[in-house]
Amino acid sequence: MIRMVAGRLALSIPLVLIVTAVVFVLMNALPGNAASAILGTNATPEAIESLTRELGLDQPVWAQYWTWLSGVLQGDLGVSIFNNEPVTDLVNARFGVTLLLLVGALGVAIVAGVSVGVLTARRQGWVSRVIDVLAIAGFAVPAFWLALLLIYLFAVQLALLPATGYVPFLDDPLEWYYSLVLPVLALAAGMITSLAKQTRDSMLEVLASPYVTALRANGIRERSVVFKHALRNAAIPIVTVVGVLFVGSLTGAVVIESIFVLPGLGTTVVTATAQRDIPVILGAALYLTLLVVAINILTDLAYGWLNPKVRAR
Repeated sequence: MIRMVAGRLALSIPLVLIVTAVVFVLMNALPGNAASAILGTNATPEAIESLTRELGLDQPVWAQYWTWLSGVLQGDLGVSIFNNEPVTDLVNARFGVTLLLLVGALGVAIVAGVSVGVLTARRQGWVSRVIDVLAIAGFAVPAFWLALLLIYLFAVQLALLPATGYVPFLDDPLEWYYSLVLPVLALAAGMITSLAKQTRDSMLEVLASPYVTALRANGIRERSVVFKHALRNAAIPIVTVVGVLFVGSLTGAVVIESIFVLPGLGTTVVTATAQRDIPVILGAALYLTLLVVAINILTDLAYGWLNPKVRAR
């Protein structure tokens, strides 16, 4: 396991370099730059050119990226071009909200999806067909549409939850909880149906295996057969889907944060892109890439816990 984790960490270095370099090149390929965004549409070409030189944006792309990368190697992500705030402070303040949204949505999806999947595996019938339909709908229905529907139902019609905004936990724990309910549900909905279908399919395969038949023939209680033996053996493909869904939810989090006006990395990236604030975008890309690496490592550790053969490698 140690060798596997070390290999993942070694592969993360070129991954970070490739992701940040691609983001940097794409941002520089867009029309305009931070100087024109700062000065506005009424600025003269001379003023834009002068500020461009002052900000160092007239240098070659490779030179700008190397300057940024050199700072990263020294623990410095630079400063925001638009407001001169350290990128590390800016991203750290927003990353917690994004991580909270992602972990909350994933937690809800795991509990609800696995529970429904186990239930439908034990009791076949119309419920299983409904799960298949909902799984397809979970991929087809856009997250923004579901978010707007939840806002209309629970914030506008029923007035039970706030439509937008975020309240820090230390300010008011109850309002903090209320401000996260709708965003978490909107992000978790698609993951729930996917996990339910994967859990049901994996459980059906395991429950039909000979060793489960032998356990039942020996008088082992059904609850123990399902949750102690079958679910553990069915968990590896479920863990794989959990990791994929978490990584895929990063894109959905950007949309959800924008709709619910959450001060997370998603809204920060959207604002920084409009302002051509490349250091902030690169800082957010770095954090999200490291988060993906951490999820992959946690997935490998889960494999090792579930399968002793993996631990032996």
